[in-house]
Amino acid sequence: MITVPHRILITGASGFVGTYVRRELEDRFPDATITGLGTPVDGEESPRGLIALDLTDQQGIDGLVRRCEADTFIHLAAQSSVAVSQSSHSATWTTNLNGSLNLALAIAKHAPNATLLFASTAEVYGASFLDSPVNETSVPIPMNAYAKSKQIAERMLMDVLPSSARLIIARPFNHTGPGQRKDFVLPSFARQIAHIEAGLQIPEMLVGNLEAHRDFLDVNDVVAAYVALLDKAAELPSRCIVNIASGTPRSIRDLLNILSGLSKRPFNVTIDPSRLRPIDLPVAYAEPSLLRALTGWSPRYGIDQTLFNLLEHERCRLKAIN
Repeated sequence: MITVPHRILITGASGFVGTYVRRELEDRFPDATITGLGTPVDGEESPRGLIALDLTDQQGIDGLVRRCEADTFIHLAAQSSVAVSQSSHSATWTTNLNGSLNLALAIAKHAPNATLLFASTAEVYGASFLDSPVNETSVPIPMNAYAKSKQIAERMLMDVLPSSARLIIARPFNHTGPGQRKDFVLPSFARQIAHIEAGLQIPEMLVGNLEAHRDFLDVNDVVAAYVALLDKAAELPSRCIVNIASGTPRSIRDLLNILSGLSKRPFNVTIDPSRLRPIDLPVAYAEPSLLRALTGWSPRYGIDQTLFNLLEHERCRLKAIN
């Protein structure tokens, strides 16, 4: 049975994933009323229905949830960078835990029968990746502030939301695509290549650890998984945890080599110590059979196409501003 939402509230709607989610939902559920919570992007027209409101504003969030009468919530808003979390623990916990708590309290009060899809992270598995691949029964052993804040938010949501509410905790693995910030590894590579091609950077690629193996997906495939889970919400347990992954780890070096092959100019590769993590697990990937069994989802984008799209986006962005 397919669940058809009538009123949807998206947090983080103006962020990287949020823009893709909103577009997909507008196509998938054209009759639904979609309200986005986020910060308008400077120089761009704000999407229809976007509300600038901080999740840490408890009264504001309570009032918004009461007014919008949503039956479906997609909680994407977060401080989502592991690198940033290493230097900004307080902001990470405030956004990822306190903001989630305010939303949960408002849903419990005003929309106790709603469905909430919470975009957590595969980072919660942490040290369990030493026994890769992980699955949904693997024990979370988070190893950084970002992952810890997400895991505690998961547990909080399970407790604070009433049993009448449906909670879907999605744990996506690494995903990328046009529009992702440059402090993530693949957009950083693509942006540097675009600058090298344009003569704006010396032909030297600054990198971190290239030997790490990670499970990468295209952002469109992750968004498709979110929507597939919402489609099946009525058939899922009231508390459901699902990994979103390809099941295939790739080394960062291999991904850089693909991008290098797309570059119009050769470059040297240099390790930048500031790009290295204090703790960096050698391999992190998942066994994705549960998501496929629940929804029939499978990735549509190959990594080569994703990397090509990423580089083309950076080339076009650079041309537009020069």
